[in-house]
Amino acid sequence: MKVEYRPYPLKLNHTWAVSSSAKTGGGADTVTVVLLRLSDKGISGLGEGPSSSRYSQSPDTVQKFLSKVDWARLSFDDIPGSMTYLENLAPGDSSAKCAINVALVDGAARMAGKAVYDFLGLGFSEKKHVTSFSIGIDSPAMIAQKVAEAAAYPILKLKIGAQGERENLAALRKVAPDRTLRVDANEGWLTKEEALRNLEWLATDPHIEFVEQPMPAATPVADMAWLKSRSPLPLFGDESYHHAGDIGKCAECFHGVNVKLLKTGGITGAHEALKAARKAGLKTMIGCMIESSVLISAAAHLAELADHLDIDGSLLIADDPYSGATAQGGSVSFAAATEKTGLRVKPKNGDPFAE
Repeated sequence: MKVEYRPYPLKLNHTWAVSSSAKTGGGADTVTVVLLRLSDKGISGLGEGPSSSRYSQSPDTVQKFLSKVDWARLSFDDIPGSMTYLENLAPGDSSAKCAINVALVDGAARMAGKAVYDFLGLGFSEKKHVTSFSIGIDSPAMIAQKVAEAAAYPILKLKIGAQGERENLAALRKVAPDRTLRVDANEGWLTKEEALRNLEWLATDPHIEFVEQPMPAATPVADMAWLKSRSPLPLFGDESYHHAGDIGKCAECFHGVNVKLLKTGGITGAHEALKAARKAGLKTMIGCMIESSVLISAAAHLAELADHLDIDGSLLIADDPYSGATAQGGSVSFAAATEKTGLRVKPKNGDPFAE
């Protein structure tokens, strides 16, 4: 097994901030991911390790883990065995494991001559899946500008959980008064009483669909269950749901969960997490970080297991190095993808690993 990997900076269309970064006055104009390619017996698989300060995942942590891997222990023919080896190598490092797992699944599906969604037995229904478009925390004027630019997208997601959230929602509604809206507090409300007050405020807007992660993941289950029983809006767990093993706790605390490949360590773990949530009777959403079309397309292959999609990371960047699943007007589609197997992605302008 041959491996190639490199950090790759993704330039954002707008400065990106969520609750945690906004509270410290921060925001990002560029996010660096790690692109990875595995090759064996004439077959290659692509993967991507995203960055996340919330989960202490960075290009440095990804590359440090990758430097420890004995690549001869990995195989497109044995993904479970390969992942067991990686789990035993070191705990955590979900971003690096995500990159490797996505590349392994891509390669295995290519070997089988199938798209990943068919390799997993899921299929993919065109014209069925719609992603939301995320609006990061900003000034009311910039919120209005971002919403105007996103006029083609029927579902928006607004990041709140920091000072000025009410003004930002008002600015959004001036531009898009009736647009379906999802709200993400990103752990921004610290007590159940504060969270309930804010949920009651949000519920006065008839077009808000649900609210993500109102309180920190470390909040006692009893407090989260208290909030769930009183919330006038459905609650989705994001930072609280990393993998299928968290489903018992999340079933008590939320009406649904947000599954991200970063948290689950790739396609295999996300597949398991989505099935576990559906079995528990929870609504499911597939989310993302700021990512290229490699990882966004990987998430899209799991769309048949999701009630909602928030896989817009590649829509927020100006220089996506790959093309794959598209989301024009919010509709997620592989119709324009010329690659027919694996992740169905290809480089846009030359090989990114050759730069």
